[in-house]
Amino acid sequence: AIAEGGRQNRTGRQQLEYWARIGRAMTAHETASLRRVHDALAGTRPTGDLTDAEGRLFNAEIDARLTDRLADTDYPAVLAARGVTTVVLDEQGRLVERRPDGTTVVLEEA
Repeated sequence: AIAEGGRQNRTGRQQLEYWARIGRAMTAHETASLRRVHDALAGTRPTGDLTDAEGRLFNAEIDARLTDRLADTDYPAVLAARGVTTVVLDEQGRLVERRPDGTTVVLEEA
């Protein structure tokens, strides 16, 4: 928001408020086109049936959903549940190997 706001001569807060207004306006004025996008998101309409503008809206919605999901997922825990060892940075900035059994090992510097 800060970077985009700077390009638009807005503060980060003003940019977020601008995006919120656009979102509210789109939601408030649901059209047949928006319903088509919602259908595609639900998997009941092929994305190939969308117009170019609808496709851009579809992609923006997918991007927002992925961003939300990525922010809320604890990937080391998900991978550990699958038996995958991961390497993460700890609070001191050290590389730490996290094993599926819950044990950790601080990796030596090379």
